[in-house]
Amino acid sequence: MSIKLGVPSKGRLMEKTFEWFGERGVDLSRTGNEREYAGRVQGIDNVELVLLSAGEIPRELQAGRIHLGVTGTDLIREKLAHWEQQVEELAELGFGHADLIIAVPTFWVDVNGVDDLDAAAARFRLSHGFRLRIATKYHRLVREFLREQGVADYALVDSQGATEGTVKNETAEAVADITSTGDTLRANHLKLLDDGLILKSQATLFRSRKAPMEDADRKTMKQLLQLLKVD
Repeated sequence: MSIKLGVPSKGRLMEKTFEWFGERGVDLSRTGNEREYAGRVQGIDNVELVLLSAGEIPRELQAGRIHLGVTGTDLIREKLAHWEQQVEELAELGFGHADLIIAVPTFWVDVNGVDDLDAAAARFRLSHGFRLRIATKYHRLVREFLREQGVADYALVDSQGATEGTVKNETAEAVADITSTGDTLRANHLKLLDDGLILKSQATLFRSRKAPMEDADRKTMKQLLQLLKVD
């Protein structure tokens, strides 16, 4: 057997992950062309590189099909119920920073915080006969956050892309989405709620609590984590 390491398969996340491991003496590289999801690990034996989309990595960790995986904190906590029982967070990697936030139209001058949103949602339902819609792909995280804040009069609308445009397109009244600079929100005439930060996310190395390991695998894992300077 070997230790399987799941890494994002393309883009800046893949490049920065390769760089992070390389700085610690573990060289990751893609083999073949960009359409081939094959890779190579140098600097340690018995470690296999598995290239996946960042969104697939939580599921593969949960299933125990990979031992280690690099993905965003947001994806782990959104996709895995009781995530602490499924995976162990080993190291934040210092890139891929993004905040999961709630934003509303800038012309809602009286809505600046979550309490204001709660009041606006109640008024909206009385006026329109249906619940205020919040577009997001982070259903679990948004629902948990709003429940903790005591907000109940809303409906989540699934959005897998261009979430910021849903208000302009009149398919939602507010959004809950990932942002790094806020530029896209401002371009779509949206503002962050003052206390609407749900989660600060970044690329993180996780270990599966489910992946089977033999004695040789445990030895390899120990060597790898020592190289990476991860406890």
